[in-house]
Amino acid sequence: MRAALHARFGDPAAVLSEGETDLPEPGPGEVRIRTTLAPIHNHDLWTVRGQYGYKPTLPAVGGSEGLGTIDALGEGVDGLAVGQRVAAASVHGTWAEAFIAPVRMVIPMPDAIADETAAQLIAMPLSALMLLEFLHVETGDWIVQNTANGAVGKTLAVLASARGVNVANLVRRDDGVAELQALGIANVFSTASDDWQQAVRTALGGRLATAAVDSIGGSASGDLMGLLGEGGTLVSFGSMTGEPMQIPSGDVIFKQATVKGFWGSKVSQAMAVEDKRRLVGELLKLAAAGGLQLPVQAVYPLARIADAAAASLAGGRTGKVLLRP
Repeated sequence: MRAALHARFGDPAAVLSEGETDLPEPGPGEVRIRTTLAPIHNHDLWTVRGQYGYKPTLPAVGGSEGLGTIDALGEGVDGLAVGQRVAAASVHGTWAEAFIAPVRMVIPMPDAIADETAAQLIAMPLSALMLLEFLHVETGDWIVQNTANGAVGKTLAVLASARGVNVANLVRRDDGVAELQALGIANVFSTASDDWQQAVRTALGGRLATAAVDSIGGSASGDLMGLLGEGGTLVSFGSMTGEPMQIPSGDVIFKQATVKGFWGSKVSQAMAVEDKRRLVGELLKLAAAGGLQLPVQAVYPLARIADAAAASLAGGRTGKVLLRP
């Protein structure tokens, strides 16, 4: 089968190319899915660089989420059928004509959810839901998040609002404000503006934020710490810059702040099955009703995987980059 492969770790736009690899066979408790669409996530690109929590054996097929149709069942698989439209995340090798997924990772997709949404619905939006519960915020509390125009940021803003939790949404460019407001997301601030921190503080009020979510690293981490209130929690969700978090020790000490890491894969593994089903059901219901918009920047064929990776890394992106085998 055709796949987007890399034989070494490095710059995704330089090391990824289309190639041929064996069609995988499902083992016990697994299914094979013929890929319809697969997204390119930031963590996928960090994996290609060799700098993520999971390091594949080379040569490797990229990708960790995909939408497609089941075309083969492994031994002992019940409740799923050949020809069924499904999505899967936290798997490996989805940037290919087919990939393998354990049954526990496979989610049937309702016809009401379009392919472009279904292909990116699980990994990032489900992480956002798990993150919201991980933060232990209550009605009326404030969360501050950067990279708010990403898939996780948009979902977190929508779901938090539905639960009565306020979110201050930070974007890195002025036109990102209108982009989120067009999706019905409020309290959006551009960090390109000179007075953005004061504007956020005014919105938060004297109590400041209960929690903050950092997906950038570097000095952006310190900016979020400055917006936390007494006893607040700063969660490192990702590192877009790859830089270490720069956090003033005084803020940590005098605010008695907590700094935590969040890795969706680990949190998911520790989560009770009934809780995960509840969150997935909430997500599917929201998407089917049109309450969650996940824009697509562009769709590329596997033959243009290097261009697709470059597009995913480009600044000013307004949606997810997808691959279509």
